[in-house]
Amino acid sequence: MQRHAKLLIGAAAVALTAAQGHAQDSSDPIIIPTHNWSSQIVMSHVVGNIFEDMGMSVEFISADSQAVYEAIRLGDVTLGLEVWEGAFGASFSAALEKGGILDVATHDAITREDWWYPMWTKEACPGLPDWEALNACAEIFATPETGDRGRFLGGPVDWLKNDQQRVDALGMNFTVVNAGSAAALWAELAAAERDSTPIVLFNWTPNFAEAVWPGEFVEFPAWEEGCDKDPALGPNPDATYDCGNPADGYLKIAAWDGMPEKWPTAFAVLERINFSNPQIAEMAKLVDIDGLDPEDAALAWLEANEDTWRPWVE
Repeated sequence: MQRHAKLLIGAAAVALTAAQGHAQDSSDPIIIPTHNWSSQIVMSHVVGNIFEDMGMSVEFISADSQAVYEAIRLGDVTLGLEVWEGAFGASFSAALEKGGILDVATHDAITREDWWYPMWTKEACPGLPDWEALNACAEIFATPETGDRGRFLGGPVDWLKNDQQRVDALGMNFTVVNAGSAAALWAELAAAERDSTPIVLFNWTPNFAEAVWPGEFVEFPAWEEGCDKDPALGPNPDATYDCGNPADGYLKIAAWDGMPEKWPTAFAVLERINFSNPQIAEMAKLVDIDGLDPEDAALAWLEANEDTWRPWVE
């Protein structure tokens, strides 16, 4: 496609193949999944554009962000570029235990996914970021939908954040209401900003929001490995999920274990791919703030960040 020709990396791909002694990559399409948050969609198109300019066929499919690891394991999907520890670590680990999926690489980006609030909310609940202070202020987050309980606006249901289990385990006076998409979260946050309405919602880093709306994560009892499975861990001896999410989570790349043989050159590039927090936040900003569609955002990112991706293919 003409829009990919500007990358001019096809010759580099041939050289990489020859240097590594690999067989030619298959003409079958590399299947790249897209999910329901902007940075992942843009990143998928960034990598897809690189592969296409290397002369490979690429197909994008919309996929459930939890079930995708089983699809990768079975070879129905080729790779996954944003494996967030907090949201998808359990699904990814389960797939690894079954076999058929590779833990390819870990990005430099450090992730956190948890309850979050903008700073105007702290003015209304000054004990924040402590979770017990938040719970004491629950009534200021109440809506007609939640009655006398505070509303926590969670992410889409398929992100499986176990927010209701945490509310129950910690005895919080909150009701979890799930947004339909990441865009819905930002729309609610922007609406709350207009009159400084207190709001607590699911957020994560890296993404653009931290630059647009300064805020803080709620500090729950610290994450301990196993607190989502063992009631003995955490402050409530009778419940799991009585803890926060990891504050320094990984962001990994996964691939079908048949990829190195079927697309050896592409896999060699995939092993080198590595994004930082600011780079991923910029991808989200191009869509969520600048209004580009993901395909154009990917091209804009590639043009502005050649020093980052060029070494992956050369």
